[in-house]
This record gives sequence, C-alpha cells and structure tokens, in this order.
Amino acid sequence: MEIFHWATGHWFECVETLGIIASFLFTAYVAHKDERARQISNMFAVNERHDFIWSQLGEPGLTRIRQKDVNFREQPVTDREWAFVTMLLLHLDTVRRASQAGLFITLDGLQSDIRYFLSLPIPRAVWETIRPFQDKEFIELVEKALKD
Repeated sequence: MEIFHWATGHWFECVETLGIIASFLFTAYVAHKDERARQISNMFAVNERHDFIWSQLGEPGLTRIRQKDVNFREQPVTDREWAFVTMLLLHLDTVRRASQAGLFITLDGLQSDIRYFLSLPIPRAVWETIRPFQDKEFIELVEKALKD
C-alpha cells in the first residue's frame, strides 16, 4: 500500500523513467535490425564480387586453372593465371576479415572452398608463391583447410 501512495505522488517521474527505458529498448532493437540489414547488404556485395571473379574462368587464358592435370614444365603458370588466383585469394582474405569484424553473416563452407580450390595445381602453385606475403591469420586459415 505504501508503494501505491508513493507512486501517486511521483507518477510523473515513473512515467518519465518508463519512457526513457522504452526509448533505450527501442533504440537497441532498431540498431540490431540495422546491423542485420547491413550484414545482408554486405553479403550481397561479397556475392557480386564472387560472381565477378568466377565468371572470368571461362575467358581465354584462365581455363587451365580448374584442370587437375597441369604440366608446369611444358607450360608454367601464366601471368594472367597468377593474377586471377591472387585476386581470388585476396578476396577470400577480405571475406575472412569482414566476417571477423561482424560485417556480414558468417559463411559456411569457406574451409571446403579453400581446400577444393587449392587442391588444384595452379592455385596451389600460386599460393605457395604468395604465402610468405600473407597475413598470419589468413595463412593459418588456409593451412587448416588444407589439413582437414
């Protein structure tokens, strides 16, 4: 009964406090929704870049990249193949960094993609060449994928 008596004397402060709490809760909800929308937008951007990169594989000079039997003595890795594989690996590192920063939804299967791609001779040869110049965490990610 005493709390009721106190509340009738301080009703304005109670309403004001509830309004402040409600506005904080609403702001947190909106921020969460906005973050999710940004993550999805970033995922679309990553997918567009991914599609662009992989669409180039049909172009002349890049068809060997997906071949499992490559003779480097007869035909070493070309500059164009090297540039494509490097671009793709840099893209994967960017995806890893963005994912760690929470900028988009985590990708399932990234390890499997890395393992498959680097099981091919040309990507593996390029990786071995550029590996010393990569970020330590990215090297660990790739090496873990190759061991699994």
